[in-house]
Amino acid sequence: MEYVVMEPDAVSDPALRADLLDTWIAATDAGGSVGFTVPAPVHLVAETLDLALERVAAGKDLLGVLHNGERYVGMGLLVDRDSALNLHWRTVLRVMVHPKYQGGGAGRLLMDGLRQSAVKLGLEQLQLTVRDGSSLEDFYGKLGYRVVGRHPRAVRVADDDYRDELMLVSDL
Repeated sequence: MEYVVMEPDAVSDPALRADLLDTWIAATDAGGSVGFTVPAPVHLVAETLDLALERVAAGKDLLGVLHNGERYVGMGLLVDRDSALNLHWRTVLRVMVHPKYQGGGAGRLLMDGLRQSAVKLGLEQLQLTVRDGSSLEDFYGKLGYRVVGRHPRAVRVADDDYRDELMLVSDL
C-alpha cells in the first residue's frame, strides 16, 4: 500500500473518481463517519466528491490517497479555510479507507502521509472533527491529536439520534 499526493491536474482521472466514489459509498454503508448515513445517498456522495476534486484541481486543497497497486482504496483532504488568517493550518477532511482494506494499518499510513504533506507545506497545525460515539478520538489520539472542543448534538444521524462533534488538533 502506498500513500500518494494527487497533483491538481491528475484529479480528472475517471479511474480515480470511480475508486474514491466506491470507497466513500462502501465506508458510509459500513457505518463510517464520512459525512453521510446508511444507506449512502450515491448522488449526494458523488456531488460532494466532485466538489472536493474541483477544489484540488484548482490548487486550493490537497488530496492524499492510498493505492494498493491495483486501485485507490483510501483518501483524505487537507482543506484550506480560504483566509489569510489561517494559512498556518488546515482541516483534515473526508479521511476514509475502503472497508476491505481496513485493519492492517492503512488508516495510520494515510494519516502519516497527510501529516508529512502538511509538514512539506510548512503548516503548524492540523484540525479535524469526529462524531462522538465511534471511538475515533482514540485512533486520532494515538497519532498525536488532542480533543480541544465539543459541540453537543451537532450531528443528527437520525430524527432521534444526535451525536456530539469533537474537534481535535495536532501540532506539527
